[in-house]
Amino acid sequence: MSTIATAGKLYLTPPEIAERYGISLEKVLNWIRSGDLRALNVATRLGGERPRWKVSIADLLAFQERRVAVPPAAPAQRQKRTAEVGNYF
Repeated sequence: MSTIATAGKLYLTPPEIAERYGISLEKVLNWIRSGDLRALNVATRLGGERPRWKVSIADLLAFQERRVAVPPAAPAQRQKRTAEVGNYF
């Protein structure tokens, strides 16, 4: 499991996550909108303001673990066919 240096923080903002992974802010926001990355909306009024997202370190680690690339399994070794010796007629 990979660790994330947080300097005592419990939550990260989408811009912090984007900077940490070297990706665009829009990509992080798309992960949040699609539900792939859990986040809390900490805006004071839900209807009047744009969302202000915070992502817990635990949720970010869980997201990271789900997205780890797993190498494909090696294909099974096939046995060579041997010619049967015999009279077929």
